[in-house]
Amino acid sequence: MPSEVEKARVGIYAGTFDPVHAGHIAFALQARQAARLDGVFFMPERRPRGKKAVTHYAHRVAMIRRAIRPYATLEVLETSEKSFSTVRTLPHLKKQFPGTTLVFLCGSDVVAHMGTWPHIAQLLTEAELCIGMRHSETTGYVQQALEKLPVSPRRLVLVETSALAVSSSQIRRALRTNRGVHGLLESVKRYAAQEWLYV
Repeated sequence: MPSEVEKARVGIYAGTFDPVHAGHIAFALQARQAARLDGVFFMPERRPRGKKAVTHYAHRVAMIRRAIRPYATLEVLETSEKSFSTVRTLPHLKKQFPGTTLVFLCGSDVVAHMGTWPHIAQLLTEAELCIGMRHSETTGYVQQALEKLPVSPRRLVLVETSALAVSSSQIRRALRTNRGVHGLLESVKRYAAQEWLYV
């Protein structure tokens, strides 16, 4: 834990997590080390923008809780908001974690769309970013995308990880056809079978 003079640092990993997979877990653990985080909170969105057929929120939360059980520094953060919003979610997080530096985790594919987020300048000014590099993208690509943002991130950490090559859509297809697939967590596989998800 941080000393009295050292400010606590908390990672916020927002997303759909439908379902959570090994890539998500690996990135959270790597981000915690690279960005010197005291812990990482998975924050699943109830109604993610741009996605229609999403598994019920309670099921996605339950799968995350099972997936992170072995890791003391990973937790779930449930909010009542339907989707992430800088003007609503950021004040809530600052109130929940007073005196804490907030670090938002995301994949490099997200950076290209950040400029379209409402109030993105406020988010980049008041919080830090930790970006996980997907195997198909380069640091040059990310830097170019960041240069198009209205302001530079308060602080940025890039994490080189092959874990994000895993995709939830591939896992959903594999579960639907009862096939094995890289990145599928055993706890998620058991829960999905028990609740008849993705069939």
